[in-house]
Amino acid sequence: MGVGESGCMASSLIISAEIPKLSYHPAEERFDESWEKPLSLLLGLGRAAGADLVEFFLERNNYISCLAEDDKITSITPSLATGAGVRVFKGTQDCYVSTNDVTFEGLKRALEKALSILGFNLPQGSALIPEVNLEMLRDYATAKNKEAWLAKCSSLEEISGVLLSATHLLHKKATHVQSRRASYFRDWQEVLVAASDGTFARDIRLTQSVGCNILCADGEHRSSIGRRDGDTSNPDFLRQWHVEEATEEIAESAGKMLYADYVESGQYPIIMANQFGGVIFHEACGHLLETTQIERKTTPFIDKKGQQIAHENLTAWDEGLSEHAFGTIDMDDEGMPPQRTLLIENGILKNFLADRAGSLRTNHPRTGSGRRQNYSFPAASRMRNTYIAAGKYTLQELFDSIDRGIYCKKMGGGSVGPTGEFNFGVDEAYLIENGKITKPLKGATLIGTAKEILMKISMSSQDLALAPGFCGSVSGSIYVTVGQPHIKVDSITVGGR
Repeated sequence: MGVGESGCMASSLIISAEIPKLSYHPAEERFDESWEKPLSLLLGLGRAAGADLVEFFLERNNYISCLAEDDKITSITPSLATGAGVRVFKGTQDCYVSTNDVTFEGLKRALEKALSILGFNLPQGSALIPEVNLEMLRDYATAKNKEAWLAKCSSLEEISGVLLSATHLLHKKATHVQSRRASYFRDWQEVLVAASDGTFARDIRLTQSVGCNILCADGEHRSSIGRRDGDTSNPDFLRQWHVEEATEEIAESAGKMLYADYVESGQYPIIMANQFGGVIFHEACGHLLETTQIERKTTPFIDKKGQQIAHENLTAWDEGLSEHAFGTIDMDDEGMPPQRTLLIENGILKNFLADRAGSLRTNHPRTGSGRRQNYSFPAASRMRNTYIAAGKYTLQELFDSIDRGIYCKKMGGGSVGPTGEFNFGVDEAYLIENGKITKPLKGATLIGTAKEILMKISMSSQDLALAPGFCGSVSGSIYVTVGQPHIKVDSITVGGR
């Protein structure tokens, strides 16, 4: 018997010349134990060719989205996909090849292509190929009763009804309405990961999101406000969505912003609201703590572990464990269970986020953060649920500390440079005078850099809250959570009129 990677005894030996005669027919309708035999042989084949490590990622996806505009359903987009990717490592180099042919022959061709790119050739003739001895399948889908999720989700008829109800309520609750939109998507994904280090794990993910937005106009006055809610792991999410509450909030905010004064540019102390206010930390700092940035040497924090990079008030986490949060996972896309990773503690940088390749190339330990949009992307170090921790102050204490500043209640879109320079629009803002909110403001843009803003977050309240988001990076677009309590930034540049 041969010995596989990590000291695992190989289950059997096969002569290379016999491989073309082999035929495997694993289950087509699900990824189960029947995939172990063909994958263990392919992994062994890759190792016998000289690869240091080989990993397969298999995926089945069932997606649907629906859009309502004013009082009509204007778009329904279903999508079905099945495919796989193979990643081959040679030292710190790696190569990734994807295919939508998940037969044994299709996976073998993808493996052969990836090996050839790194200069490896498949063993020939009488070479012995030891199968990799995989662990017993870690099946999170079966263990947590996820098999029935898809069938329990809302029907297209239900989805359409909820979205039309939302646009009707927006028309009813708001004034000077120009357009109303409501949208929903459901993303169901089954994945299987097998690697030559013995990893063998399966999961089912269910991600859903619903949102609505409104545009109001009266002469020269304009306002546009939206809200999005999201969930993982709950087939009844849309049925439980509080459509009255969501539309009431949007209509109220749009009314306040319609006739708001434009903010004057300048330096201000600000209070940023909880929930989606955390998008700035995610974008301006979180990405800089991913090992993909360390590999490229594009993060100012590359050599700052153990040093102060933020105000002593600030502690921040990234984890995949919060129930129903958008970035929650039972395993990452490399088969590793998620961890609760302390990023910053009392201003001190504690950890980076690392996937397999990032850990190999930077020596930072893996954190269960290897994530990808789908099988066409190799996994990379990505955030999950990322947030500033609750602080010791009351919300009133934050406001009392400001004589004249701005309350940023609802964040909008923005952009971030590769080393943390950012600008973000504020959809809903208010002037703070002598610790009190006095009037609505619009047109505010927050401008700064990660290194500067982290040192100026001097107060955090006790009302930590999370919000769903979407994050695009080298491994595609993934679902994440942003979050924070209300925070005070001592001074920041605010662009306006």
